[in-house]
Amino acid sequence: MPEMTYRDAIAEALREGMRADPNVFLMGEDIGAYGGSYVVTKGFLDEFGENRVRDTPIAESGIVGAAVGAAMAGMRPVVEMMTINFSLLAIDQIVNHAAKLLYMSGGQIPVPCVVRMVTGGGSQLGAQHSQNLEAWYARVPGLLVATPSTPYDAMGLMREALRERNPVMFIEHSLLYRRKGEVPAGWFTVPMGKAAVTREGKDVTIAGYLRTAMLAEEAADRLEREGIDAEVVDLRTLRPLDLDTIVASVQKTNRLVVVEDAWRTGGFSSEICQLVSEQAWDDLDAPPTRVNGADVPAPYARNLEALAYPVVEDIVAAVRATLPGARADYARL
Repeated sequence: MPEMTYRDAIAEALREGMRADPNVFLMGEDIGAYGGSYVVTKGFLDEFGENRVRDTPIAESGIVGAAVGAAMAGMRPVVEMMTINFSLLAIDQIVNHAAKLLYMSGGQIPVPCVVRMVTGGGSQLGAQHSQNLEAWYARVPGLLVATPSTPYDAMGLMREALRERNPVMFIEHSLLYRRKGEVPAGWFTVPMGKAAVTREGKDVTIAGYLRTAMLAEEAADRLEREGIDAEVVDLRTLRPLDLDTIVASVQKTNRLVVVEDAWRTGGFSSEICQLVSEQAWDDLDAPPTRVNGADVPAPYARNLEALAYPVVEDIVAAVRATLPGARADYARL
């Protein structure tokens, strides 16, 4: 099976969509001649031209507003927000318009647009450019929130997003763009709302998405050397959330650790822990545990930034804390 980077998987899915459907077009800041801030749209302007690859002014509300209008008129815009932090300037267009028009029109006005956004820190971009805000959008009825962690999922979810009638917040992590993985040469899609069990285990369930799904697998490898058999669930999408897969895993392992880069207070990890407590309380042998980013604005200094986001050691310690007699290890974090 051929390998592909996360970046190239997204680009290839976008090319396929544009070649197959003339209504698909791209818009965003520096996506044309510059090729995108993360080089995903490099070469698109030469292939598809200015009408379908539109460089826009630095005006996020206007960009998303124009995309919503185009989608209402039958087009399929794909917006690049450059970073999820900048989407705050377009949150009215996303939450009050894109998310609600299909419902408010009684199903008559779909808004089939995709909003690509880069989330997370780790690149020394400072507090205003390193936030994880995907859980905010996952709370909004009418939006779909895709969070792929592998090239396979990135391609499959983008293909699916380009066929949706609802707006899709397609969340990418900057530290994953160079990640390589196997991607089948044939056609496939990844459905919204279907998590993946990427590693089978019997002692504890570790759930994550985007970068933390990768960290969860690394932690499981380390735990295996200690005789702890961890099962890893990659959420893939936050809305819809595949709670059935998470609960089924917990019913097998009887323990849950949820990992995300976002702040602990009000994090999506809290939502998952509560839902599992409601639906699988009798199956739990320990309280569901969260591993989150620190409740601080992201530091710029590299050494401090490294302390603000979860690492493998944090996950390993949290897993040990769910096992009998080991909670003191996690309490010292």
